[in-house]
Amino acid sequence: MQPAHDPFTRSDTHDLVIRAEPASVRAALLHITSAAPVCDLSLDQRGTVELVLAEVLNNVAEHAYADAAGHVAVTVTLHSNLLDCEVVDEGAAMPGGILPEGRLPVHAPDGDLPEGGFGWHLIRSLTRDLAYRRQRGSNRLSFTIPLVDGV
Repeated sequence: MQPAHDPFTRSDTHDLVIRAEPASVRAALLHITSAAPVCDLSLDQRGTVELVLAEVLNNVAEHAYADAAGHVAVTVTLHSNLLDCEVVDEGAAMPGGILPEGRLPVHAPDGDLPEGGFGWHLIRSLTRDLAYRRQRGSNRLSFTIPLVDGV
């Protein structure tokens, strides 16, 4: 006998909680891109999702938790040609409580590029409705990835 259909199970949403460290981030990216709803997207769309989430999750691991252990929760929800994403962690707050501007860094004479440059520029250019808030000791980053091929 097959189990009854669960009307609350949604294949258009995927939730995942991982350790905020590089190996877990890599495994999570593979898991997210190979599971519904992301696995049903085109190769280009999956690549965009992977790039944005890689930048966000690696920033959490590197900066929010810096020298501490912790977890990060990721939720992705598909809405026709949009992917809503939310990333929640309990690490350190964003400096000044705001997102980095994401301006491309100018060439530094010593070759040392500043933080907050390329990654945040990519995140900002590939997403819409990017929002950050600190709420009850948690960082909440939400954004939408438009799912348009050939952009």
